[in-house]
Amino acid sequence: MHDEFSVESVYAELLGRAPENKMEPRLAPLFRAMDVLGEPNKAFPVIHITGTNGKTSTARMIESGLRAHGLRTGRYTSPHLSKVTERISIDGGPVPDGTFVRIWDEIRPYLAIVDAELEADSQPRLTYFECLTILAFAVFADEPVQVAVLEVGLGGITDATNVADGLVAVVTPISLDHTELLGDTTRDIALEKSGIIKEGAFLVSAAQPVDAAQVLLEAARDKNAEFRFEGVEFGVESRAVAVGGQMLTVQGLAGRYPDLVLPLHGAHQAENAAVAVAALEAFFGGGTKELDIDVVREALETVTSPGRLEVVRTAPTVLVDAAHNPAGIAASAEALQEAFALSKLVVVLGVLQEKDAEGILRQLRESYGDEAAEICLTQSKSPRAMPAGELAELASDLGWNEENIHVAEGLDDAIEWAVERAESHNDLAGGVLITGSITVVAEARILLGKEGI
Repeated sequence: MHDEFSVESVYAELLGRAPENKMEPRLAPLFRAMDVLGEPNKAFPVIHITGTNGKTSTARMIESGLRAHGLRTGRYTSPHLSKVTERISIDGGPVPDGTFVRIWDEIRPYLAIVDAELEADSQPRLTYFECLTILAFAVFADEPVQVAVLEVGLGGITDATNVADGLVAVVTPISLDHTELLGDTTRDIALEKSGIIKEGAFLVSAAQPVDAAQVLLEAARDKNAEFRFEGVEFGVESRAVAVGGQMLTVQGLAGRYPDLVLPLHGAHQAENAAVAVAALEAFFGGGTKELDIDVVREALETVTSPGRLEVVRTAPTVLVDAAHNPAGIAASAEALQEAFALSKLVVVLGVLQEKDAEGILRQLRESYGDEAAEICLTQSKSPRAMPAGELAELASDLGWNEENIHVAEGLDDAIEWAVERAESHNDLAGGVLITGSITVVAEARILLGKEGI
């Protein structure tokens, strides 16, 4: 191994490759890479997850359930919060730096072969996401893991992760996001996402808009895949707010699982948990064998989901939430209002350019009303961040009073202003919500001393 390699230098090398949002969809180079590497994509069974919201939380719950069953797991998710190794997890934690660097060094010559073939064919060489995905498969095969949980990066059919054949295909709630790449209706988006349903697999889906459900149903029938939908064959039977989270009873595919403690807030996380339980039932017993209730309890009570309505500071309460589309904002608002008795909420918002900033602001207004009268518009360090001033103009157009709108170019200033406003008039029950993009949440977690996941 070359000593000069570090995680940082590998990451810099990866970032030097074409970004995803400038690419024509393709899968052939991934299959070619798998071929030259000896098919690591076939070295372990896969649970494959797509959807618009809730993918990472659901992936973490499924991983926790697999580990509670004593299996060695690989989990591939995106994007990362503080370090690229978080995307490739082994047994619940980020891949060790040494492994990340060693496997990258081992596969580089093979990637060079694929790059050369692509360039000879006048095609862009392997992208950042394609390379990371190949690296994840290589790491999982090297470990080796007994099962991998793969989260789709974008879409489904041509996503780089789709070189794997998932035994279980999981679809979390679909709503409008990435419309410039995936289509303008939930039906179009579902068509793209249905690409992860493979011949003879098992589809487990959250409750979906009617047009999306229809697409998934037809895709499953076409592939001779069994299918189960939340609200039809399984779901959350009951839930109650508890300290630090909630208590659930889940009706699964094969059993009923009462009194599950989930240390995450909101109806949407309860639904993610029901989907995860059904996916585990599908994986372990084809949906016909009840899971051990103690194993399910252990799996859920130990699960974490960093950056998802996460308390990063108290007095005043500062929450970060990675919602980046209107449906995500609505779900987290409902959860926040249910779980936290805040006298007022100061919102810190930063949004990426390709996102529906107007829809996000509208949803904040609709969900919180006067509770979130004060808002600070900011931007992360991402080159794709929408300028804070543009967001402020939108907020003004949508009904926020000028005196309650603050613009901060940097997130550190934004947080300082928001905390000050939350505490004004000696209010001990005010809170701050930092939301709108995962890049804003990632930066905020680092600024507030929450670097690890």
